[in-house]
Amino acid sequence: MRKEAGFTLIEIAVVLVIIGLLLGGVLKGQEMIASARVRNLISQQDGVKAAYFGFLDRFRFLPGDYGFATTNIAGATVNGNGNGLITAQTISGATQDEFILVWEHLSRAGFISGSYTYNEAPEISSAAPTNPYVRYIRVIYDAVYGTGGGAARHNIKTGNQIPSDIMAEIDRKVDDGNPVRGAFQFSTYDGGGTGGTAPTGGAAGQCYVGTAWTAATSVTNCGGASPL
Repeated sequence: MRKEAGFTLIEIAVVLVIIGLLLGGVLKGQEMIASARVRNLISQQDGVKAAYFGFLDRFRFLPGDYGFATTNIAGATVNGNGNGLITAQTISGATQDEFILVWEHLSRAGFISGSYTYNEAPEISSAAPTNPYVRYIRVIYDAVYGTGGGAARHNIKTGNQIPSDIMAEIDRKVDDGNPVRGAFQFSTYDGGGTGGTAPTGGAAGQCYVGTAWTAATSVTNCGGASPL
């Protein structure tokens, strides 16, 4: 007679418990990573806003647009045109890409960490900071937010390549969760630099549909903007 070997019910139960714990740990780890990225992106936005208004309070001009930066800020290499708008070169009389010059003015004046040196578009890592997905954030005067039909205003853009479910969570935490309304909205900004792809929204399979971010099936190339 040959005795058949096999697993007991207790052994099978132990294996199932271990598998459950491993899966739970993986899912919890992914959730913690996503939460950390949400906090990072919100903190980055808040930090830039604080620096922007701190600079305005000290110098009575906007960073990037400041016409006396080389005189009053140690290490500043370029001045803006001082017209009250942070724009691209040739827009509203700007002689520099002021949306990039912002970072030199803020860093050399001590309002943000790091040291950035101005160069004309496209952005490079020595001239502008990036989001956690390695796409450039931007401060600029334009209407590239929501559906694109609003008034131009100064705003800070998160940069692109952010998953839509992360964008949804950011919007819920800082605003109303609606990508086309309120203080935080969808943006088609392509992340600057070179090789950027503009996010799309408003239809199935895109960053948002109607008034809700696409969260059930994540869309990877999304971004947002909030006013300054």
